Amino acid sequence: MELDSIECVSSSDGMIDDDEIPLHHPHIIHSQYSSSKTSNNNNINNSSSNNDGIAAIHSTTSVHELLECPVCTNSMYPPIHQCHNGHTICSTCKARAHNRCPTCRQELGDIRCLALEKVAESLELPCKYGSVGCPEIFPYYSKLKHESVCNFRPYSCPYAGSECSVVGDIPYLVTHLRDDHKVDMHSGCTFNHRYVKSNPREVENATWMLTVFNCFGQCFCLHFEAFQLGTAPVYMAFLRFMGDEMEARNYSYSLEVGGNGRKLTWEGTPRSIRDSHRKVRDSHDGLVIQRNMALFFSGGERKELKLRVTGRIWKEQQNLDGGACMPNLCT
Repeated sequence: MELDSIECVSSSDGMIDDDEIPLHHPHIIHSQYSSSKTSNNNNINNSSSNNDGIAAIHSTTSVHELLECPVCTNSMYPPIHQCHNGHTICSTCKARAHNRCPTCRQELGDIRCLALEKVAESLELPCKYGSVGCPEIFPYYSKLKHESVCNFRPYSCPYAGSECSVVGDIPYLVTHLRDDHKVDMHSGCTFNHRYVKSNPREVENATWMLTVFNCFGQCFCLHFEAFQLGTAPVYMAFLRFMGDEMEARNYSYSLEVGGNGRKLTWEGTPRSIRDSHRKVRDSHDGLVIQRNMALFFSGGERKELKLRVTGRIWKEQQNLDGGACMPNLCT
């Protein structure tokens, strides 16, 4: 259910048949090791120290390729399985392959490739987000954990109205929100929204609205929602920063709603879109308005919801003399 009007001023999880498994590059452990060993011996006999360094890089790359599952091409982590002929496969693909090797169609059994698991322990590899700025290098088994929290990893779409699976950098997501979700875009650091609902007693979980503001060269998502909290409907407004948590701490915002000579205010730090919309909402980290209070602010005979939410965003600046944060207001 949506609010009647807004005015703004300012891979398949199933089993895979043997013939359907796409094979990208079959791995045979014994032959690959033999090839690497021969290559390294040639380098030792025929190359200078410079070439030794190049050979070491090539050797690491070769081992890294060995650690890619030939079916899904993802990096393999213990348990790494192999068939009797030495072809390797990750545990996820093994479960989907009817216990048949996708390379030679022989029975896989439960053979662990302990040698390859041990080799992986000696590897140090760059973060997969190195191409977009991450300079970090990690041991093989630590790399995956880092990548799950890397500051250079892509952001998820902050749209709250559906489970959107789009990911990307901030400029891409802003364009995606505008073009695909038809989100209103505004420039400036102050806002004045009026939310109207003809029957405020009908609240589905949840009614939502989203507006994107551009100020200080950054983008912020203003959410306004009506949802059921226990047995009573509540209304909530909050701001999210389109960037990482550390950057979000450089900004503050305030929200105000009022009427009939009364007002309710909220001031806080915007949450990063790294935190899911639901996580922010469920933590009540924003301006929360109970229905009775919302109807009081609306005036009239309390039969129609008319809320005006105003607010502003400012950047905290460090005072070098006193160490205190001074607000930098956007004009």
